[in-house]
Amino acid sequence: MVLILPSLFGLTLIGEGIVKIYHEDIQGWISIIFGVVFISLTVLAYFYFTQNLV
Repeated sequence: MVLILPSLFGLTLIGEGIVKIYHEDIQGWISIIFGVVFISLTVLAYFYFTQNLV
């Protein structure tokens, strides 16, 4: 559950960025970048926890 909620938030940011880009707003790229960073941090946290808790 701890890793699912940040992933959903990252996907929300990516979706919001796509909608902004569709409506010709250049700031949509910022939302997409933050969404990708959020998801990548979640994936890195997953690998960190699986390696250190074994």
